[in-house]
Amino acid sequence: MTPVEWITSAAWTSIPVVGMSIFVWWLFRSIIRSDATECKIYSKIEAEERAKLANAHGEQASSKGK
Repeated sequence: MTPVEWITSAAWTSIPVVGMSIFVWWLFRSIIRSDATECKIYSKIEAEERAKLANAHGEQASSKGK
């Protein structure tokens, strides 16, 4: 086997390994990023709900004082 054949064979053999490695990296990255995004969105929704609840309690307190 000549060096060129050996290099060509090694390159063709490495393609599936590299391809699967990139796929697994992308999959884990997507899972981690989606979890982080979910936490950010959940925090935003929770802050909005707390603000609504504070508003509702504020309006009730001001209507009782009248």
